[in-house]
Amino acid sequence: MRQIVLDTETTGIEPKEGHRIIEIGCVEMINRRLTGRTYHRYINPERVVEDEAISVHGITNEFLADKPLFADIQDEFIEFIRGADLVIHNAAFDVGFMDHEFGLNGHNERIKDFCQVTDTLALARKKHPGQKNNLDALCRRYGIDNSHRELHGALLDSEILADVYLMLTGGQKNLLLAGDDEGEDGAEPIRRIDMSQFNLTVRKAAEVELSEHQAYIDKLDKKGGSIWSQLGAEAAEQ
Repeated sequence: MRQIVLDTETTGIEPKEGHRIIEIGCVEMINRRLTGRTYHRYINPERVVEDEAISVHGITNEFLADKPLFADIQDEFIEFIRGADLVIHNAAFDVGFMDHEFGLNGHNERIKDFCQVTDTLALARKKHPGQKNNLDALCRRYGIDNSHRELHGALLDSEILADVYLMLTGGQKNLLLAGDDEGEDGAEPIRRIDMSQFNLTVRKAAEVELSEHQAYIDKLDKKGGSIWSQLGAEAAEQ
């Protein structure tokens, strides 16, 4: 199964008001494993980026001035994502912007025509109803380190979302101890360790050890009727 974890940054929040995509970031997963393949482009939106948007992602008009237009990268972008399951947080937002860009460039297909879409926000709301489910909250909940995320960025957010998605859909990276799911109670994540990396020696009990163990069990049986009744009595005394 090929999945593309995807995020975009934009000039504002509403494509119908003329806002455009300025950054696309994607990371590839096959069979729930990151392949190392990524797709990342900054894009000249042919319009001014709103100050409020700049405060979120830090991408300025000056920085974008010499970047390619969406029309210039559209074909390579579509080729990278075609046929994949797109994993997106709040998918309606990003899909709406991508479809808007396709329409502006006369491309007749829309995302739904050549990709499936998995919305991690919808998954999180179903799994954690009534709780915060933005990317930062999910990172705290699942013990994912996003301390390097000072501003939003399409590629960085895609990499973080890949970790979140794996935890959200199967706990593949780590498990969180019971408690405040926001991580504020000091619960530490339980790290799964691949034991195959260690050369462990398994020692079997020697005959003399087995004999001594059996003698101890026989002794308990004589005193208390059975080993289980003896253990129960000891537990009651404690």
